[in-house]
Amino acid sequence: MRLWKRAAGALKDRNSIWISSISRRTSYRNPDLEAVVIKATSHDESYVDYKNAQRVFQWVRTSPIYLKPLIWALSMRMEKTRSWIVALKGLMLMHGVFHCKIPAVQMIGRLPFDLSNFSDGHSKRGRTWGYNAFVRAYFLFLDQKSAFLASEMKLQKGRIRQTEEPFTEDLTRLQKWQSLLDVLLQIKPQGENMIVTLILEAMECVIVEIFEVYSRICGGIAHALLRVYETGGKVEAEMALKVLQKARVQGEELTLYFEFCRDIGVMNASEFPKIEQIPDEDIRDLERIISNGVSVSNEDRAIVLKESGAIVERREPR
Repeated sequence: MRLWKRAAGALKDRNSIWISSISRRTSYRNPDLEAVVIKATSHDESYVDYKNAQRVFQWVRTSPIYLKPLIWALSMRMEKTRSWIVALKGLMLMHGVFHCKIPAVQMIGRLPFDLSNFSDGHSKRGRTWGYNAFVRAYFLFLDQKSAFLASEMKLQKGRIRQTEEPFTEDLTRLQKWQSLLDVLLQIKPQGENMIVTLILEAMECVIVEIFEVYSRICGGIAHALLRVYETGGKVEAEMALKVLQKARVQGEELTLYFEFCRDIGVMNASEFPKIEQIPDEDIRDLERIISNGVSVSNEDRAIVLKESGAIVERREPR
């Protein structure tokens, strides 16, 4: 039965490639790019085609004109599929496109396809519920990240002449990054039967993303504490306190998450440094500012969360 499924999946991929080869080239359609997208999102559960994924990334980096046909090809592929394998490979490909750091990609906004209610149609529901949940969680993260990046680009364009953004906006952005980390932590296999090659490869991509998001949060907290100590504003201190309290909870969740990832064999998880907890001194300093309405003196500042404590390693997904 398993061999039959693989053969059927390979036949579907070949048919899709043939159909794309006879399609007319337009501003929305590029038959060559469509064929590469199909190969990169094949039905083969045991194989991730990094070669063709890299070809997609190279197209995007070459010129923004390739983004429209790429989004069209990937969206059509995602909307039609009922295979969790194809859906997950498509999300991994989209994830890699975001890491190309192209302005046009960051302006996409909400993803042009919807996998929030994805359900695999090739196996009994009892066997695939975990895979369905994994695909939905991964989609939710990418959709929220895409919307967040677009809103950030619009904000940056609106304050080109402004030297420094308002402190409350800075803190609000930190809270959004923390919300994004919450969504990231929901992406994980739910059962032992899910510890397969493709799931582990997807988890490697998730770990790389957590490196980046957590690094931004750590750097943002250090910067926010310095600004709170300089201004001593009660409203800002209250917002900063919520950020620190949230960071403390997320630090504990991250520790458990990476222990789980190491146990199931996710290689990148072993490279993640020990999570530094938010110092009690920083919490007390902010509470003092809120209750007394005065800033903390230089001698009394804690700021144990140093720049070196943040995770600064940045890597591209394979």
